[in-house]
Amino acid sequence: MKDYMDQEKLKIVKERKGFIAALDQSGGSTAKTLKKYGITEDQYNGEEEMFECIHQMRKRVFTSPVFTSDKILGTILFYKTMESEVDGKYTAAYLWEDKKIVSFLKVDKGLEEENNNVKLMKPITDLEDQLKTARERGVFGTKMRSVILGANREGIKEIVKQQFEFAKTICDNGLVPIIEPEVDINIPDKKEAEAILKEEVKNVLDNWNQEDLIMFKFTIPTEANLYEDLYNYPCLVRIVALSGGYETDEACRLLKQNNRMIASFSRALLQDLNANQTEEEFNTALKKAIDEIYDASI
Repeated sequence: MKDYMDQEKLKIVKERKGFIAALDQSGGSTAKTLKKYGITEDQYNGEEEMFECIHQMRKRVFTSPVFTSDKILGTILFYKTMESEVDGKYTAAYLWEDKKIVSFLKVDKGLEEENNNVKLMKPITDLEDQLKTARERGVFGTKMRSVILGANREGIKEIVKQQFEFAKTICDNGLVPIIEPEVDINIPDKKEAEAILKEEVKNVLDNWNQEDLIMFKFTIPTEANLYEDLYNYPCLVRIVALSGGYETDEACRLLKQNNRMIASFSRALLQDLNANQTEEEFNTALKKAIDEIYDASI
């Protein structure tokens, strides 16, 4: 066990009931998220104002009385969110000190163009700098996403190799990486792609240093409990699921079929929230989503 890791946070992420809230929408998806939230592009000027709008939305979620550690273990943050403040504290410090919620940082820089039915991550040239700042801010782990668009073994092998190479650097810096090789829910050979993905992941884990702790964020698999036996590897902290474009009800229905897999939903968490809601309306909608996702996670 790495001695510089926060054991209290590790215990929470590994053992506590609940789910991880994904609030890490980045440059590409921010405008879309704001539009769904009821803030259109004519209501802000340029990127800085756009990011300020999304920070206010996230802040409203974080400070809501229904956003608590009873049901939420952790939150995935965008870099600008980590470097912004909530109630006079850096976001991760606020979440930990005021809510006992653990923070993860999205470190990837988006996706390359499709090749071999996959989209690899773009180079993360400032990874070491991001990790240094994340440690200073009290962040526990990271998250990075790539996408699988077909059951192409060569492409999937590339994705797994890239994810684990970055994961090693993250582990060496004392943080726990969430590896997210998303399988697109709309592809016809989804089940086959997931079977290949699992094989390739196990091939790496068989030779992985089991003291380098990792997590996975998978698309909810077509074959229920496909990934459950990955818990046989001592390095695995937790497996979480992405909603992948499913509406909340459907994502929760599918998640319930998978033991020991908890949610890390983004769209499904935020879909009924609106900038024009009163505090009461906002908190009621957020509580409904939290309760539903929590229930599916346990």
